[in-house]
Amino acid sequence: MRLDKFLSETGTLSRSESKKAAKSGRICINGLPVRDTSLHISPESDKVTLDGAEIKYSRYTYIMLNKPDGLVSATEDEREETVLSLLPENLQKIGLFPCGRLDKNTLGLLLLTNNGELAHYMLSPSRHVEKTYRFECASPLSQEDVNLLCRGVDIGEKSSTREAKVTLFSPASGEITVTEGKFHQIKRMFLAVENKITFLERTAFAGIPLDASLPRGEWRFLTEEEISIIEKSKPTK
Repeated sequence: MRLDKFLSETGTLSRSESKKAAKSGRICINGLPVRDTSLHISPESDKVTLDGAEIKYSRYTYIMLNKPDGLVSATEDEREETVLSLLPENLQKIGLFPCGRLDKNTLGLLLLTNNGELAHYMLSPSRHVEKTYRFECASPLSQEDVNLLCRGVDIGEKSSTREAKVTLFSPASGEITVTEGKFHQIKRMFLAVENKITFLERTAFAGIPLDASLPRGEWRFLTEEEISIIEKSKPTK
């Protein structure tokens, strides 16, 4: 793999930034400075450092994004701005895509990856991956409303929604956890109990909570611990 590609795919530097850093003597391979970023390296065996800090390579990239309002969860769209626009240019070119979409006006945790096999597994309806949302609704929820949401409601599909977990923070706000990913599911569930969602934010997905210190519209790489949680969710072949 070329050095500049390695630096780009790890989200460290764009190719143009890599050239400047190399000319400045900031990049080393196995302790020796390199000036040519077209040099081929072995990501598994060569030690690459930038300003003395080691850069580790992973076959796949995993990113946590705190989605703001107004962006669509897609890799490209002819009319709308997508969540990928929040990433630097070099990360937009490595095949990242959203792992489970959020509606345009839904906020919060969105995972991006280029590991298609794992994403497909986690999004499979048969896997029942938990997704937690913080909500606000137009009218107070009665206990019967909460019971209905927890048991499952008719949203106009072949079967009712699966069991959910609901915790109220106030009569018209709280947290709901579902194990499905139907189109506009939470909004449709509330319509089924004659209510309306006015605010919706995903706060957890597949056992990974939204980083409370991550500002809206910002992103970061998943930690090794978070990646382990995701990878362990898929059984080995």
